[in-house]
Amino acid sequence: MLEGNETRILSRRQCVGLISVPLAAAVLSSMPAAVAAAAEPEAQRQANDLGTRTYNIRDFGAKGDGTTLDTQAVQAAIDACTKDQGGIVLVPAGVFVIGTIELKSNVTLRIASQGKLLGSGDGKQYHAADEIPLSGDSTLGDGNWGLIYAVNSTNITIEGPGTIDGNGKQFFPPQRGALPPAGLHGNQRPYLLLFYRCKNLVIRNIDLFESGYHAVRVIQTQYAHMDALHIHNRVTHNNDGFHFISCQYVTVSNCNVESQDDACALFGSCKFITVTNCTFSTRWSVFRFGGGVAENVAVSNCVIHQVYGCPIKIHCPPGSRMENMSFSNLIMSDVTGPIDISVGPTQRRASTRPSSRPAAESDEPVKREPGVVRNIAFSNIHGTVTTDPQPLADVLFNSTYNSGEKHSCITINSVGDSVVENISFNDIHLTFGGGGTAEDAARRDLPPYSGEYFMLGPMPAYGFYARNTRGITLQNIRFQVASPDLRPALILDHVEDVAVNGFSVQGNADAESVVRMIDTKQTLLTAARLLTPASVFLRVEGGESSGIVIDGGDLTKAAKPLDFAGGADSNAVKLRA
Repeated sequence: MLEGNETRILSRRQCVGLISVPLAAAVLSSMPAAVAAAAEPEAQRQANDLGTRTYNIRDFGAKGDGTTLDTQAVQAAIDACTKDQGGIVLVPAGVFVIGTIELKSNVTLRIASQGKLLGSGDGKQYHAADEIPLSGDSTLGDGNWGLIYAVNSTNITIEGPGTIDGNGKQFFPPQRGALPPAGLHGNQRPYLLLFYRCKNLVIRNIDLFESGYHAVRVIQTQYAHMDALHIHNRVTHNNDGFHFISCQYVTVSNCNVESQDDACALFGSCKFITVTNCTFSTRWSVFRFGGGVAENVAVSNCVIHQVYGCPIKIHCPPGSRMENMSFSNLIMSDVTGPIDISVGPTQRRASTRPSSRPAAESDEPVKREPGVVRNIAFSNIHGTVTTDPQPLADVLFNSTYNSGEKHSCITINSVGDSVVENISFNDIHLTFGGGGTAEDAARRDLPPYSGEYFMLGPMPAYGFYARNTRGITLQNIRFQVASPDLRPALILDHVEDVAVNGFSVQGNADAESVVRMIDTKQTLLTAARLLTPASVFLRVEGGESSGIVIDGGDLTKAAKPLDFAGGADSNAVKLRA
C-alpha cells in the first residue's frame, strides 16, 4: 500500500504478490481460450451468424428517392442473403421503385414503417416467371407475371409494417381498346405477390395496395399464413384480394380486404383452410369456390360489407367435389346474393368464332363425373341484403348491375345428375331489400344450368330458393323485408328430406303465398311463425309432392294455411298447427 505522496516502483514479483491467489488462478485459466479466439480464422468467425444477418438494400446501391429504379439493388440484396443461407433483407425508410424481383428460400423481406416498394410504371421492367406454367391446368392460365414472386421456395416471409404498392393505375387503360400507360395488359399485368409451389410462406403486418392484377396469388403451396394485412385493390378489373389455387394448410386471419374482384378466391383443390377475424368488401364475391376438390374449410368471425356480387359463392361444375365446410359468425351488411351454391353444367356461351376442329370433335361434350356438394354448414349469420347496390366510391370505373343481382336470395341450384345433400342453416337472420314483383314470383322454370347466381335472372323467392337437393336443415331462421315484396320467402323445388324449425317470416297479403313447395317430399316444418298478414302460408304444387308435415307454430295471420295447385294432392300435407 502506498502512503501519502510516496512513490514506490514494484518489481514484477512484488506486483504478482499483491494479487490474491484465486484471482490469479482465474486470470491464468482464461488465457488459453482468449488466445484460441484470437487465433480463430476470420472465415470461421463469420460463419457463426449465417442465416441471421440483415441486408439493408441501401448497402447494395438502392436510392429510395421515388424515381430511381432500384430493382437490381433489391435483387442483389436478396441474392446475397440467399447465398449466406438466409436472413433479413431490409427495406428502410424511402420509396424504392422496382420491377420484377424474385424472392428465394429462407429470406425474410422486411419493410420498415416508412419504407415502400413501389411498382414501376414502365411495363418493360416486368417479366414473366417462366417456371410457372400456363398450360395443362386451366386454373393456371391467368398469367405468370409478378412484382414479387417465388417458385419452389421454402421459408419465405414478407412483413411490414411498411407498404408494397403495385402502382396499379398504370395498368388501367384510359378507354376500352387502348393500352394502359404501363404498356402491359391482359394476363401480362403483374400480380403484386405471386407464389408457386412454395412451402412455409408467411405474409404479415403489411399494407398491400393497388396491384395491376391480384394482390396475393398463391398456387400449389403448402403451409401459407396471412395475418394482419390491409389489402386495397380497386384500380383495375380482376383486382382480387387473395387468390389461392390448389393450396393446403392455409390460414388467413386479422385481415382487411377491399377489392374489386374476388376478395378470397379458392380454386382447384384447396384443403385445410381457415379464415377468421377479417373484414371484406368487393364488387364481386368474397369466398368464391370454383372447380377441383375443396374440403375441410372453416370461415368464422368475419364482417362482410358492401359486397355487390356474392359473399359466399360455391360453384361446382361436373368433375368437382366440395364438402366439409363451415361458415359461422358472419355479419353481412349491404350485400347482394348472400349465399349461392350452384352445381352442375354451366350454360355454354355461343361463340362467334369458327372452330378449327372437326365438327364431331367440337360438338362432343367431355364426359365428367357429376359435381358433388355435401356437408356444408352456415350458422349465426345476420345482416342486410340490398336490392339497390351502389357503385363503390373508391373505384375508378362504373359498375352496372343486372336484375338477377338486384333481386337475389340464398340459392341452392342443382341441375343434371349433380349431388347436393346435407346443407344446414342455423340462426340466420336477414332483412332483404324487397321490391319483388308478381312477375318475379310467377317464375317456375328457371334455366336448367348452373353458374353465376344472377344468370338465373330475378329469383322467384326473396329469402331462400333450392331445387333438386336433399338433406336441407333450416333452424332458427328469420326473414324480413325492408319494402313490400310479392315473392314467397321460401321456395323448395324438387327437394327431398327437409327440416325447418323456428321459421319466423314476413309475408304479404297481396302475395300468392309465403312458402311454395314444388314436387317436394319428406319435409317437416315446426314452430313456424308469421310476422305479418299473408294470403296463404304454404302453397303445394306438383303431383309428386308428399310427406309434408306442418307441426305447431302460429299461422293465424294467414287467411289460409294451405293451398294446392298443379296436380298436388291435399293428402300430401298433414297440418298440425
